[in-house]
Amino acid sequence: MSAQDNKLKKLFKRFELRFTGSPADRDELVDILRKSEQSKLLDNDALRMIEGAIHVAELQVRDVMIPRVQMTVIHEDAEPEEILSTVIESGHSRFPVIGDTTDEIIGILLAKDLLNYFASPEDEFDIKDLMRIATFIPESKRLNMLLREFRLNRNHMAIVIDEYSGVAGLITIEDVIEEIVGEIEDEHDYDDDDETIRPHDNERFTVQALTSIEDFNKYFDTDFSDEEYDTIGGYIINAFGHMPKRGESIDIEGFNVKVIRSDKRRVHVLLFNRLPPKKESIETENTD
Repeated sequence: MSAQDNKLKKLFKRFELRFTGSPADRDELVDILRKSEQSKLLDNDALRMIEGAIHVAELQVRDVMIPRVQMTVIHEDAEPEEILSTVIESGHSRFPVIGDTTDEIIGILLAKDLLNYFASPEDEFDIKDLMRIATFIPESKRLNMLLREFRLNRNHMAIVIDEYSGVAGLITIEDVIEEIVGEIEDEHDYDDDDETIRPHDNERFTVQALTSIEDFNKYFDTDFSDEEYDTIGGYIINAFGHMPKRGESIDIEGFNVKVIRSDKRRVHVLLFNRLPPKKESIETENTD
């Protein structure tokens, strides 16, 4: 018998000694699991995932969805180059395609399908030829049921509908999985030893929120004040006037600043886009 089998056998034995039947409720079950982790029968990562799975069963879609105002959408009449720019800037892989309003979602565009078009650009562009069918779900759907549907239907995104059949937001399979395993890092994430400011081109920069304002000013030759805040994240949060969520953006000091990663407590990563200089009005003098 392997060491892992012995650990499991001891864990089940503890269950039998403590209870004549099943745990009375979820809190009791979690308590047993945490004591098992303290006794080294479970490692910390396994405990977190089990607790996450239990937690997901208690959540509804409305608890974790991306709200409508933060959705990145594609207009059905947008030109291919405009759509490509949105795909690159957002870093997402799936996009709701809308008609006249956000409530009129006509399909889902996958970034890989758009790239296939650019591989053979001689074909006439029609976004309807590239779209996938959108899946619509109610806000009240349980996350564990949604995850099961995602797996069975091989969908990765669903549009969330409110009680009046309007679009409330969207949710992806990653949003659900992160509730179980924790945040999943992507191309906007950093290792501790990575640079705090990462240029994408001359106009776009990914910046860690913990970057000091002093370092930021040196890099961009700017003059952001560090009297009240030491980090660029603190400065930007103050500019928003609230704790911004992922996808929110603001124009400030010659930049459009978009939140790329955040949680309920703090901002992690920001995307800075240089804004074109404002055209100054030129007053002509009357020489008469």
